[in-house]
Amino acid sequence: MEKKLVELKELIGRSDRIVAFTGAGISTESGIPDFRSPGGLWEKNRPIDFSEFMSSEEARRESWRRKFAMDSVLSNAKPNSGHLALSSLYRAGKMKTVITQNIDGLHQDSGIADSDVVEVHGNTTYAKCLDCQDRVTLDSVRQVFENNENLPECKLCGGIIKTATISFGQAMPVEEMRRAEAAALNADLFMAIGSSLVVYPAADIPLIAKQNGAILIIVNREPTPLDTYADFVLRGEIGDTLDAVTKM
Repeated sequence: MEKKLVELKELIGRSDRIVAFTGAGISTESGIPDFRSPGGLWEKNRPIDFSEFMSSEEARRESWRRKFAMDSVLSNAKPNSGHLALSSLYRAGKMKTVITQNIDGLHQDSGIADSDVVEVHGNTTYAKCLDCQDRVTLDSVRQVFENNENLPECKLCGGIIKTATISFGQAMPVEEMRRAEAAALNADLFMAIGSSLVVYPAADIPLIAKQNGAILIIVNREPTPLDTYADFVLRGEIGDTLDAVTKM
């Protein structure tokens, strides 16, 4: 492990177009549960499909109940050493882009500009109108919902309001996927961190980087389907591993 860390440190030193691709594993150390893991929220609560959200008022109410029940966890979460290690690479000019499957906004909280974070699964810290795309604060939604669980409606067009996340059955965001692929194509070192790499099409992005000449690093606690394609696979706690690499 020590030898791999030294080699990765040297690779980082030689690279100036690093791209990080992060999944739930980097945020669990901030106290945010991995919904997919055994015993996680998706095992206890069936995910609400986007078509059900759109067609059923009760599904929308349940979606908002779950959202506000989780807010105490999300609102107290802070960037951990893994987020901060990536932020140090960003500040040093080594890393220009973070592509993330996470919806918690912790990369931005760590000091990475919002414009340089590509959120392929959206963001849960605010809401949007599904018709006109107007951005809506969660506080305004909460004020409406707490009054007899009334469903929020867009003040501009009357459309359905939803957290700015991508649900099961919902189309992936076209512009974010385009930006993610462009970043992968430009990378000289691509680091897939804390992702199970089983959720497609996002999991194709590391392969796009690898197939276009980038060195592929996978940092995760468990094996992934893309391990055989990687130049380096590092097992262990995400924060400790990234902190060691950036401070050696």
